[in-house]
Amino acid sequence: MPQASHVSVSETPSGATAPQAPVLALEHVSLAFDGKQVLRDVSFALLPGHTKVVLGASGSGKSTILKLVLGLLRPDAGRIFVNGERTDTMGEHDLMRVRGDLGMVFQEGALFDSLSVAENVGYRLDTEMRLPASEVRERVDEVLGFVGLRDFLDRMPSELSGGQRRRVAIARAMATKPGILLYDEATTGLDPITAITVDREMVKLRDLEQVSSVIVTHQLRDAFYVATHEAVRDGAEVRVVPADAAKADEAEFIMLREGVIAFEGNAAELRAATDPYIRTFLS
Repeated sequence: MPQASHVSVSETPSGATAPQAPVLALEHVSLAFDGKQVLRDVSFALLPGHTKVVLGASGSGKSTILKLVLGLLRPDAGRIFVNGERTDTMGEHDLMRVRGDLGMVFQEGALFDSLSVAENVGYRLDTEMRLPASEVRERVDEVLGFVGLRDFLDRMPSELSGGQRRRVAIARAMATKPGILLYDEATTGLDPITAITVDREMVKLRDLEQVSSVIVTHQLRDAFYVATHEAVRDGAEVRVVPADAAKADEAEFIMLREGVIAFEGNAAELRAATDPYIRTFLS
């Protein structure tokens, strides 16, 4: 299985260090639709508790990567691993099992308009996992408390603001306690102040719940915020503060250009890049 370009290490019982295995990896993945190459020889790995931010212009293949990870599309070439298991050759039954550790936050939230906030958040717990009603209620209350919306249990999606809808979507995605969260343009369409509230939830999930994340976005402001901040506990309070250099390095950016990785590195390296395409995108 491929290793990340920036491999972190952990202590072994003998005191030696060993590389961490990626929770997600794409190895030389290519995909075409109707003769048009969407992705070409894409390789990257996501380490536990880290963030991978995927940037690029519209049509560059960003959201296609998420569909491949979920097994909704299969590559024409290459291999995909989730938690050490190769998924691009799996049947649907095994894919359903693998998806149990994947949470997805869609653009615009994609809530069920006919269900209350509590019913939206508990949907998979009830219909797929078939947990007892008391356990569903407890978990729903817990995750809505995490995103600051415990008092909104009985509201309908139409009664929520845009930012609240996105936070409910995050709560729904985390309800099953996935180890990996995938965000597809989670802050698109939100004003800057509201978007920051969503960014903070991404940071909190990564740092307090040890969730690994792939963030697909064209919102540079939000991408840099998530990459350069961290959540810390201060007694009973949770604060999101600027990250130190080591923590910031755990968030890596991928820039796609016409289906090819044009850049991979941390926030500081991206800001310092001299490639004309990257400079135009950043401006």
